Parts: sequence; C-alpha cells; structure tokens
Amino acid sequence: MSMPFYVSPEQLMKDRADFARKGIARGRSVVAVQYADGILFASENPSQALHKVSEIYDRIAFAAVGRYNEFENLRIAGVRLADMRGYAYDRRDVSGRALANAYAQTLGTIFSSGGEKPYEVELFVAEIADDAAEDQLYRLTYDGQVADEHGYAVMGGAAESVAGYLRERYTVGTPLAEALRLAVAALGHNETEDRVIPVEDLEVAVLDRTRSQPRKFLRLGPARLAPLLAERATGPGSGSGDAEAGAGHAADPVAAQDPEPPVAPPLS
Repeated sequence: MSMPFYVSPEQLMKDRADFARKGIARGRSVVAVQYADGILFASENPSQALHKVSEIYDRIAFAAVGRYNEFENLRIAGVRLADMRGYAYDRRDVSGRALANAYAQTLGTIFSSGGEKPYEVELFVAEIADDAAEDQLYRLTYDGQVADEHGYAVMGGAAESVAGYLRERYTVGTPLAEALRLAVAALGHNETEDRVIPVEDLEVAVLDRTRSQPRKFLRLGPARLAPLLAERATGPGSGSGDAEAGAGHAADPVAAQDPEPPVAPPLS
C-alpha cells in the first residue's frame, strides 16, 4: 500500500504565496500618487478596452494588477457592494475602508482555502475627501493583507525599482502635471536604462476633488496627457519642469471635462 502524500501547512502556504507572487510579477506596474487635488493612477497598458483602473463609486477608485479575469470579478463585486450599501442606507455610508475590508476578507479566504488556487492579483482601493490629509489609499495583497499607504504606492511588475525612484523624488502637495510626469518616469525606470513610454500606451486616471459634480473619477486620454507630458524630458525637480508643471496644472481644466457616462456592471 502506498503512503499518503503529505505536505506541511507551512510549505503549502509558501508554495501558494510563491505561485501568486510570480503571477503578479509578470504584469506591468501600477503607480498611485497623491497630488495636491487628489490621487493619480498610472500604468503602462496598451489596451484601450481592458482597464486596470476603474471607478467604484463617487469618490472611490479601484486599480489592480495580475490576472484580468480575477480582478475584474473583484471589481464587479465591489461596484455591486457599493451600490447596494448606497441604495439601502446613504451614499455617504459607502467608504473605501469598508470596501478594502470586504476585499481583504475575500482574498484571505481564497488564499487559505485548500480547494482552489490563490488569486494572482494585487489591488489599490482609494478614496478622496474634501481635504488632502483625509485621503485614503489602501493596498491589498493576494493573501488579504491590507496596507494603508501614504504619498505613493506601487504594485506589480518591477515594483521595488519603481518605488525606489518615487522614494527619491516624490514631494507632498505636488500639482497634477508634475505628479503625472513623475509617475510615468517611474514606470519607465529600470536598473539598466530609462524608457520613454508612448502616450498611447499609458492608462491614466485621477480622483479629482476639485470637480464640481459628485463623481470625482476621471480618465485622462492621450489628447489630455500629451500637453501634460510635453516637458517630461526635463525631469521632475528641475526649475523649468516645476514651472511648466504649475502652468500645466492651472491651465488644465480637469474639472470642466464632461463626465463619463455611468457603466452598469454586467449581469451575472
């Protein structure tokens, strides 16, 4: 009679964690940067249809890396949860913290369950307030751990290299144009050389507290990104770059852009 195959719980959890981390590392990084008027999300994503960054509710955004089908299921579940809570109680009762906790429970349960593979995803859940000091940015890992981030955060791909670039150059209260140039430069940074990512390959969105309407989420397409990135060759921190960043932020009517029409989640 053959002996049953035994794997210790510690080794099983390690194997599941290694499996999830390798899947996430194969994707491209997503950067979240807090700027003067909100939170910016940027990623290298040539696809115009498969988004990594999306709106969840009025002041709440969602970003993800990893397997698209897995984080899209989580996004849809988050939209439904927020809609149900806002409808049953009040729109002010929908919070990024509650959504992050719900995602943490789901990811933690899936990771610790022996019946299915862990999700190969990492998530950002962000919520803006009326004051920058009260903005919230949460990072959730594949095993359900939650980190409260401040200033900037990176997940997926070469996250350590991108985070190191931001750590050396990020300043609190930077305007939108400068924050965008910093995020894009960080995404193109690696140990051997710095790449210039084409505008058409960027996915950028913001939660902008200056918008007059309740919905604060806004995507920035290539037509809007091109002038904001026009001076990126000077690099963040240079005198001309800072002046141009301020001018671009003042002239950029983000709040005046027509809102995107609401998109209902697909029926299950």
